[in-house]
Amino acid sequence: MNPTKIASLLFGIVTLCTAWQTVSAESRQPDRPNILFAIADDASFPHMGAYGTEWTKTPAFDRVAREGLLFNRCYTPNAKCAPSRSCILTGRNSWQLEAAANHWCTFPPKFKSFVEAFADHKYHTGMTGKGWGPGVALTDDGKPRQMTGKKYGKRRQKPPAGGISSTDYAANFVDFLDDVDSTKPFFFWYGGFEPHRAYEYASGTTKAGKSIDDIKHVPDFWPDNDVTRTDMLDYAMEIEHFDTHLGRMIDELQRRGELENTLIVVTSDNGMPFPRVKGNEYEMSNHLPLAIMWPTGIVSPGRQINDLVSFIDFGPTFFDVASIDWSTSGMSPTSGRSMLGLLKNKADKPHRDFVLIGKERHDIGRPMDAGYPIRGIIKDSFLLIKNYEPSRWPSGNPETGYLNTDGSPTKTEILAALREGRDHDRHWQEDFGKRPPIEMYNVETDPDCVKNLASVERYDREREEMMVTMTDALRDENDPRVLGNGDVFEQYESADEKNKGFYEAYMKDPASVKAGWVKGSDFQE
Repeated sequence: MNPTKIASLLFGIVTLCTAWQTVSAESRQPDRPNILFAIADDASFPHMGAYGTEWTKTPAFDRVAREGLLFNRCYTPNAKCAPSRSCILTGRNSWQLEAAANHWCTFPPKFKSFVEAFADHKYHTGMTGKGWGPGVALTDDGKPRQMTGKKYGKRRQKPPAGGISSTDYAANFVDFLDDVDSTKPFFFWYGGFEPHRAYEYASGTTKAGKSIDDIKHVPDFWPDNDVTRTDMLDYAMEIEHFDTHLGRMIDELQRRGELENTLIVVTSDNGMPFPRVKGNEYEMSNHLPLAIMWPTGIVSPGRQINDLVSFIDFGPTFFDVASIDWSTSGMSPTSGRSMLGLLKNKADKPHRDFVLIGKERHDIGRPMDAGYPIRGIIKDSFLLIKNYEPSRWPSGNPETGYLNTDGSPTKTEILAALREGRDHDRHWQEDFGKRPPIEMYNVETDPDCVKNLASVERYDREREEMMVTMTDALRDENDPRVLGNGDVFEQYESADEKNKGFYEAYMKDPASVKAGWVKGSDFQE
């Protein structure tokens, strides 16, 4: 054959192969990125290795931070499971979500989740572990909603300690990836049940090989003793379990050639399940870990981001990178802001000047199932809190056991010390006692939030300016509490059928209520 013809033929074959490889690559790596959203259950900032905490080992989180971005000032608007996740899924603050402002709510059908919208826009969606909840989420015609995608949960494994879920999250992720249409991008929600309680006591020391001497700081509002430190290490072991499955998922993405075009977000829904943290609205309650990795999308990886960001910013960010128009997606209007400028290193001004936080009804334990309404603002180095009902017990009534604080060795230690005269009245007051109408803390110098500056004259200007900023912003968001209709949050029905009217039933017959209550281990009288 003529050499020229041979060369021409070979060129044609190479061109054809190149074209086929391009089409194949495009089918595997769509322009719109895949998204892996990993959310722990009850883990506070800064309890990941990348933040310098030495008593937790989190190589997967640390890798995401190292090869992506580490966020130092990320906050949830509401530090309890269901309302926090509601904010993530809708891009709206909890007071903008009607019944979904409350824990154990019936989620209003009018509010679409961004995962449901992703499914409408040709994303393959799935989840494993804990999605949205606890509560009830139904369509207008009474059908269950897939708020966080189709459930993948059949894979199980033997957990390393009691209290840790037997769900094999990473194996379930493999099942999901096997089902994904290669022409579509995917969104996957990895919701670890860890480090939610209960824990196997001393598992952190006896099974994970940790030492209580590794802990450099015990929050000032707990007694610093072996019981508290052991409890903290049990919590750390559960964080590490969550991280192990995250690492397996990242490895699986890499093995399949999908890692480069996958946006990975790792965070937690609220602070650790200890007194004065989870279910409260302090620095350790709302300030949460966040790392984001996206090899083909993040510019200048390895940066630390000190801008304030809120959970309501996740949805708008995901829509931005997926080229979905929020306004035409069926989503309700958002107060969130896309973080794409931070990812692309193109932000020409701070992402936010302040973030808003607050709560309504969380767990049971007060007369008439009443809540403990709060609104707050984080701005510069200060946290300002307004307690709307300071006559109420913030963590639930003493006679029912402060039931908005999870049962734990730390909780038992504080209450026992008070009863036995070993304290610690100060710790009891800080963890369970009634609070003043206004609180103000410098979260840089006092991250434990134990030095209330609200009545310190030198901070009058900052306090007043923050109060005006917070009130104006809440009015702009049509917050019923600020507009004088806060009682509406008390009127929304609880979806916790077993525990409705708990306080009244308990006061009538404590023994029978304890025997039948689904969280009986949390009673601490």
